[in-house]
Amino acid sequence: MERFGSFASSAILGIVALLSPQSGQAAEWKVTAGAESDGLGRQAWAFLPNELWIHAGDSVTWTFASQEPHTVSFLTETTLRPTIPNDGLYFQPSGSSFDGSSNVNSGEMTLGQTYTVKFPAAGNYKLACLAHLYMNGAIHVLPASASLPHDQAFYDREAADQQDRLLSDVDRRGDDLDQAGDNDQAGSAAHRVIAGTGEIVAAGSGFQTAAAVRFFPPAMTVHVDQTVEFTNNDPMTVHSVTFGVDPGTLGLPERFPVPIVSSGVGVNQDLDPDGALHATVAFPTDNVHSGALWPLPADRAANGANAGLPATDPPILSQFPLPALVKDLNPRFRVTFTHTGTFNYYCVFHDNLGMLGQVIVLP
Repeated sequence: MERFGSFASSAILGIVALLSPQSGQAAEWKVTAGAESDGLGRQAWAFLPNELWIHAGDSVTWTFASQEPHTVSFLTETTLRPTIPNDGLYFQPSGSSFDGSSNVNSGEMTLGQTYTVKFPAAGNYKLACLAHLYMNGAIHVLPASASLPHDQAFYDREAADQQDRLLSDVDRRGDDLDQAGDNDQAGSAAHRVIAGTGEIVAAGSGFQTAAAVRFFPPAMTVHVDQTVEFTNNDPMTVHSVTFGVDPGTLGLPERFPVPIVSSGVGVNQDLDPDGALHATVAFPTDNVHSGALWPLPADRAANGANAGLPATDPPILSQFPLPALVKDLNPRFRVTFTHTGTFNYYCVFHDNLGMLGQVIVLP
């Protein structure tokens, strides 16, 4: 009994020594930004883990682990979050320090790249990815005299557990949608395709997200003059349904109102009564684009107008209070096929991850 008590005391002292401050030694903590499945179709858009406790003077190095770009960004309390095309305004090189007085931002980084931030002063600092709204967290910087609650091994285990959970959850959701698509084709005239799906998970001082960047089902067979309806079921991520040339090289029709033109609509579209765009496609060489299929944002309250905020893209996202209505942002797109053929399409935002689809039209 005495030997066990002596052993337990030694073990406790060892743990205390591990988590107590190391005099004069600044630590470098290692975590991950993003994760993905082998086939790239399942993405964890999350900091893994997204919450750390470190000492003043320590640094944190993020290793980017997906082909989807992310940022490591720390903004001051008075800085409005920029859209990703403008994130370069706050770029700082790896190894920069953040103490809450000026912005630090990695810019977009992908698989294999790293970015380090030093934290010279105690405080609680929000961590964000400027490319993904629900990918954030916190770094708690404690005085050098304080004891830390966790060590690097703990964060390694937590990161692995969170990655597995996010990817496996969205993988099961994708399997369910594949099965639903098979049933839909067999017994329904609706011909529905889900253009991406995902989930948002609360995690500590922020959010983590998972996305299945695929069309479900990826291939569908219809007949001439039938319609396929595409719906973005992802709660955070924008997708597109694009036939032919990337719409960056296409002109925009002038007859559509501004909110629609600004979202990048291609050709041959009309509006259905429920607000969804509806295209007619005749040949596999036609250039037809859904525009950005935005997930509708959550409601948001405010005490006054947002006249001081910069414009967003699309502009309707800057209104207060939200929601944006389906007449302004619609996650749905319909295509009617008037001739036989094999029609290949893709998501312009995620074709690099293999988000491709096909519609075979029979007589």
